[in-house]
Amino acid sequence: MNRPRCAIGVDLGGTKVDIGLIEEYGKITHRIQSPTEVEAGPEGVIAQIVSGIRQLQNQSGLVPEGIGIGVAGQIESGTGNVFFSPNLKWVNVPLASSIRAQLNGIETLVTNDVRAATLGEWLYGNGKGCQDLICLYVGTGIGGGIVTGGRLITGVSNSAGELGHVPIQREGLACTCGGYGCLEAYAGGWAIARRAREAIQASPQDGEFILKLAEGNLQSVTAKIVSEAAKQEDLLAERLMNETAEALATGITGFINAFNPQKIIMGGGVIHGFLPLVDLIKERVEGRALKVACSVLTIEPACIINQGSLLGAAAQIFQSRDIKL
Repeated sequence: MNRPRCAIGVDLGGTKVDIGLIEEYGKITHRIQSPTEVEAGPEGVIAQIVSGIRQLQNQSGLVPEGIGIGVAGQIESGTGNVFFSPNLKWVNVPLASSIRAQLNGIETLVTNDVRAATLGEWLYGNGKGCQDLICLYVGTGIGGGIVTGGRLITGVSNSAGELGHVPIQREGLACTCGGYGCLEAYAGGWAIARRAREAIQASPQDGEFILKLAEGNLQSVTAKIVSEAAKQEDLLAERLMNETAEALATGITGFINAFNPQKIIMGGGVIHGFLPLVDLIKERVEGRALKVACSVLTIEPACIINQGSLLGAAAQIFQSRDIKL
């Protein structure tokens, strides 16, 4: 009996390293997770990845065709170097070449984690079979991926898909990227938390329930807590989530008019923490985007949760070998 073809997928973030052995049609057969040893520096984290890969190989007895890595950061085109990763505190780290050197020259490909998640959702999730789609991930920050004509857009300097940093408000709120008026500054998880704290300070009575969920600590108010309060029909929380939907709908309307996708797929902690956001966005988009662009458009939540980047990272290897997915 022939063993299935497989690749290693790695989802590398500031809090955890997630490593999986993945068969060519998206089945994860072995998986290990561990906290990212950020303070050990690049060499320590790379050693952690190499150790995990060897552990999976020993457990499975399989030889992967390659290693795909999704990293929360900016990746240099063609080299697999991590140009910048704020969560990892990395600048110009030769990740791909370091992994290859320690694992007998095995093919190693590196991409941005959100682009990897887009690839995973496109090939194995709600985007399967679709040639034109946008994946928008709303978590602490906002990132995305764009597939047009059956091709995942990378851009000339490999930074395409930074949809959270598209301005939606001229001279608007400050964003973590250094710009102003970005979508993320209104609808990212950190921005929802900020708006909630400001609202509670302005009207403590309106914020009583949210503050109660945060155990009385204003600084402990998070987007997750706001979502939970909205589920329980707290008026302030509902207002905050409606404002979030408004901001997202504004950005998404622009994406629809620019790229004419068949699907908008929405994922990330903010979306899956409060799924009514998807319908709130739909209602607003349908009256704003060009009618011809909306004629076959669907907006839906991602179906791959907590493993999209892992699957997409491995899929880089399958695609590079021209395996039909």
